[in-house]
Amino acid sequence: MITVRVLDETAPLEAVILGIADSMGGVPDVEKTYDPKSKEHILAGTFPKEEDLINEMDTVAKVLEKHRVKVYRPENIEGLNQIFARDIAFVIGDKLVVPCVTPERKLESDGIQYVIDQVENILLPDEHERMEGGDIMPWKDYIFVGYSKEPDFEKYTVSRTNEAAVEYLKKTFPQYTVKAFELKKSDEDPRENALHLDCCFQPVGKDKAIIYRGGFKNPEDADFLIHFFGKDNVFEITKEEMYEMNSNFFSISPEVVISDSSFTRLNEQFRKWGLTVEEVKYRETAKMEGLLRCSTMPLRRKYE
Repeated sequence: MITVRVLDETAPLEAVILGIADSMGGVPDVEKTYDPKSKEHILAGTFPKEEDLINEMDTVAKVLEKHRVKVYRPENIEGLNQIFARDIAFVIGDKLVVPCVTPERKLESDGIQYVIDQVENILLPDEHERMEGGDIMPWKDYIFVGYSKEPDFEKYTVSRTNEAAVEYLKKTFPQYTVKAFELKKSDEDPRENALHLDCCFQPVGKDKAIIYRGGFKNPEDADFLIHFFGKDNVFEITKEEMYEMNSNFFSISPEVVISDSSFTRLNEQFRKWGLTVEEVKYRETAKMEGLLRCSTMPLRRKYE
């Protein structure tokens, strides 16, 4: 059996699922894409090559293994993008939640079924309770959630988590305060789209956070988070940095973070805060509007 336990975003990581880029099936048709950044790169002829994606992800695997993290990889499904393991399952407390995702992504769960089968506490939300793990962030006594209300949830393909999911989390995890934030959405412009909460916000270290104000539909939600962590503990990124996925790093521990080597300003801030930065090249993966947090799904972190 695999023991799962996740209470926050940064406690020392012990086990994780890291996605794979094998046998993706080449460049997808524009009509079949479901995020504006992938669409942008398909039209520009710059969509990432499978070989480059595999190399980027293997580099991350080596960093994780260097820090003695147990790394699980999905079983390969021919012709399927299985990079973004974060969205198809997530752990809160000692429970593994396997949500009902979009029809295009349901097959991805088959690739990690061998892991799911080894976990004792599984939760299966109903079909109408739609959510993806990129929108779900346990943080101590809170669960932060990015979501879309109606009519946005039905209007935008990039809306992945709905109000019913927020109510499900409140009902299922009453010991937490579930704080939900509406995100700004666009199916056409990646600079105006927060695909998930981790595309515009993420905690780091023990009490710090990275945030892009413009990713929140309601300015008061960004204000809440800045007040929650304290202004001196928050690093605000620009619209262009959000587009480049600066908020989508991944914490191995409160002291160690994996970040893209191109994030010069962000990585300098991490080091000012006393963090060790494991820099990796993840520029090709970023072309599909996801990065390090999106491609990793923590199963277990260590707590005293």
